[in-house]
Amino acid sequence: MNKVSRIFLFELLFLAGCTTNNIATTPTGGHEPLPAAAQTATLAPQEETLSVNAEVIASGFTVPVALVSPPDTSGRLFVVEQGGIIKIIDPQYGILPEPFLDLRERLIDLRTGYDERGLLGLVFHPEFEKNGRFFVYYTAPLRENAPEDWDHTNYISEFGVLENNVNLANPDSEKVILQIDQPYYSHDGGQIAFGPDGYLYIGTGDGGPGGDPYHHAQSLESLLGKILRIDVDLQSPYAIPADNPFVGEDGLDEIYAYGLRQPYRFSFDSAGSHELFVADVGHDLWEEINIISPGGNYGWNVREGTDCFKPKDATELFSTCADIGSRGEAFINPILQYDRKAGLAVIGGFVYRGEAIPYLYGRYIFADWLSTKGTLFTATPPQTENQTWAMNEVKIANMSFRGTYVLGLGTDKINEIYLLTTRTYNLQSKDGQVLKLTPAQ
Repeated sequence: MNKVSRIFLFELLFLAGCTTNNIATTPTGGHEPLPAAAQTATLAPQEETLSVNAEVIASGFTVPVALVSPPDTSGRLFVVEQGGIIKIIDPQYGILPEPFLDLRERLIDLRTGYDERGLLGLVFHPEFEKNGRFFVYYTAPLRENAPEDWDHTNYISEFGVLENNVNLANPDSEKVILQIDQPYYSHDGGQIAFGPDGYLYIGTGDGGPGGDPYHHAQSLESLLGKILRIDVDLQSPYAIPADNPFVGEDGLDEIYAYGLRQPYRFSFDSAGSHELFVADVGHDLWEEINIISPGGNYGWNVREGTDCFKPKDATELFSTCADIGSRGEAFINPILQYDRKAGLAVIGGFVYRGEAIPYLYGRYIFADWLSTKGTLFTATPPQTENQTWAMNEVKIANMSFRGTYVLGLGTDKINEIYLLTTRTYNLQSKDGQVLKLTPAQ
């Protein structure tokens, strides 16, 4: 199901009178979930109500999809607009008048309304303060020699800043790291991040449009529907880390994990075991959050969440299907899943490691693109190994977000969390906002 359809679904759910007390915790329609391959993924009941405030830091953005803080002492926040521009919020001067980088002419022509393509990701090299290197993920016109009749090519490219002005990128410094062709206009993924190991991680969608008809997610010969892991320091354009799970085995060496549908946003916990949390946008039944293991298979398109999925008839419910992949590996269940009564598309966030809101510390904070239940949620880890993760709403006490699209979350250098929102989802709007989460009074 595409996102336009989900808007109509949202309206139907709203008219049906959904409340915060009827989040489904088991699949509907009488079909049974598969036996757990890892931790049980059934949604736990609401345990408590949490509240925060949201303070507007800056506004006037056009579809802001990512916020990134560079590893330096500047205190700047970089905001990625899907239409192709990166802007800087300076702690002293606010939004700087000149964009940090403008890639609009390099993007594929985007739809004026909903589109999943565009400028989708930004990350700074861990030594950015010394070397000025940063990386972006964007969608460009289909490259030469790509499969015929496919839609576009995703670029992961490196740029550098100007020598005399760290607030401006050098647009002529582009070095293409990786190109990934895509058959449809949807399911691009787009998140890029450096892990605690210093390697670059890349999230790719299955290529769309629905049901993964090419079966990319389960194929180890495709880079789509994956988490990729590469070394951008050892050699140009990149090297393969020696401990990547498919080095020396059947499968592309870049693959770190697979069986994902649309891992639009992921993040590493900045403390603890530095686990990799991936929010994977679902098809019709479940939105899911996964903790990634090297070489792990997360089931799509054999499963959606913990349920069976049949691409030829996604509306029919099936009680049995394979619980292992083609290599004999067990599918890994999500740590948490929720259904269409709670939201339409999960927007991954961060494990909160800031100091301003101590009652959120250690919880995974996430959102939904256009939720019917609330704006923010937490996933709280279980106290014992056999318990499930608990999902709870985080109420925003000082303003209403009804009808607001949540496009992304971000963190600053001290791990405080920000929301990226818009009330008008099109590339002509100027009502995008950046809001900082603060304690509720």
